[in-house]
Amino acid sequence: MRVTQSMLSSNMLRNLSNSYSKMGKLQDQINTGSKISRPSDDPVIAVKGIGYRTNLNKVEQYKRNMGEVENWLDTSDDTLDHVGIALRRVQELVTNAASDTNTDEDREKMKKEIDQIKLQIRDLANTKVGEKYLFSGTNTLSPVFENGKFAGQTFTEGDSLTNLVNTANPGFSNSVEIEVYDGVNLDVNTKAVDMFAQIDDMLTSIQKDLADPAGTIGSKIGEHLSTISTVQNKVLENRADIGARQNRVDMMINRLATQEVVVTKQLSDNEDIDYERVITDMITQESIHQAALSVGAKIIQSTLVDFIR
Repeated sequence: MRVTQSMLSSNMLRNLSNSYSKMGKLQDQINTGSKISRPSDDPVIAVKGIGYRTNLNKVEQYKRNMGEVENWLDTSDDTLDHVGIALRRVQELVTNAASDTNTDEDREKMKKEIDQIKLQIRDLANTKVGEKYLFSGTNTLSPVFENGKFAGQTFTEGDSLTNLVNTANPGFSNSVEIEVYDGVNLDVNTKAVDMFAQIDDMLTSIQKDLADPAGTIGSKIGEHLSTISTVQNKVLENRADIGARQNRVDMMINRLATQEVVVTKQLSDNEDIDYERVITDMITQESIHQAALSVGAKIIQSTLVDFIR
């Protein structure tokens, strides 16, 4: 086959174009730090990158969910701590009420203080995180106590709230769950409606005995102290349950942090360039390009115009 000057020129131009393309791609990699600038550069890398980014986005969402879980649990624990403090004060008042030196006026003062403690505990039962009530189960927009209603049931002062628990809206005893990992949900609320009902009934009973002019409170001290001890244990049980869930949250946070590091490394291995290698390839390609220009200039014959010069 006869090789013409035109063929040599075309081959040279085609090879130089390919050389420029390779150098351009290497330059883009150095500028961006990424192996690809568009999916068509390497579809396999692009598809893997989508998967890794999806995993990272899920980890970020789970971390935000975990913050919400911590908020619910920390607030619940703090609330029950205040309930415990209030119950200790009730315990002190009941113990003092046993003294024969107390006058009717003294017992009336105790009754009024217990009334305020009852109102305080009702307020604690209506504690909110944002716009959601902590102790209302899945009825997060409804308070436990509201305008003569307890857990959705109408009552009057003196009614047994413990009996109303069984007929209350079941949502008040349901669990509120938040997803913290693939297929892993955590209960974030504390089902304490029955506990608040028992506390309220107990305080109402103590108030009634304190108001009895016959001094009924003295003969029922043991009974009341026993009931106080029972509800204090319930408070502690609920706080222990919250503590156990808080420990699990800490473990899940560590798991998410590890997962984030692993996926970030996988994404980097998939897309990030090795700068030393790419720079070396760039220098090599530039040398090849310069050599091609030099050789091409020698191979292509001079034209008539060159001779005329």
